[in-house]
Amino acid sequence: MKKYVLSIAMLMAVAIGAKAQFNLGIKGGVNFSKINTDNLNESTKTGYQAGLFARFGGGLYLQPEVYLGSRGGKFETSNNSFSGDVNFTTLNVPLLIGGRVIGTNKVNLRVMAGPIYSYNISKSQSFADNFNGAYADFGDYKKSTLGYQAGAGVDIGAITADLRYEGSLTKINDNYGQRPSLWAVSVGFKIF
Repeated sequence: MKKYVLSIAMLMAVAIGAKAQFNLGIKGGVNFSKINTDNLNESTKTGYQAGLFARFGGGLYLQPEVYLGSRGGKFETSNNSFSGDVNFTTLNVPLLIGGRVIGTNKVNLRVMAGPIYSYNISKSQSFADNFNGAYADFGDYKKSTLGYQAGAGVDIGAITADLRYEGSLTKINDNYGQRPSLWAVSVGFKIF
C-alpha cells in the first residue's frame, strides 16, 4: 500500500513540475456488485463509493484515485436450500490511463482502463445455519485483491461522470473460485 501512495505522490510531483494539465477532484457514486462463485447462484448487491481523484494530462491522461466503497454478494444453491450474504467495506486504489475520444476543454467524452488494488477494511457476513455446515470455509476471504477497471466518462466543465466495469485478476476465496465484479456509476467535481 505504501508503494502505491508513494508512486501516486511522485507522479503528482512530476506532472506539476512539468506544468502539465492537472485536476484534483472529489467523486461519489453507486455500484452493483456480485461475487462469482463456482456451483452457486449469485445475485447483485447495491453499494457506494466516495473519494478523491487526480488527473494529469489533457487528451491522454493518467488518473490515480483513492476511495472507500462497499461491495458484496448473495449466494444460494440451485434448490434454494442454502443461502448466504456478504458485505465488504473496501479501500480502492485504481490507476487509470485514459484518452479523450471527442470534445474540447469544456466538454469531452473519454475512455479509460487500468489496474485496481482493493483492500477489505471490514466484512460482515451471514450464512444460513445449514450453509455453514455444508461450506465450512466458504467465508474465508482474502484481505486484498487485484483487478482491472474499464469504462467511459464525460466531462462538462468541472462536472465529471463515469460508467465503469471492474473485474478481478485474483480470487477473493481460492476454495470456491470466488471473484468479485461490479458495475459503477459515479459523479465527480473538479476542485481545480
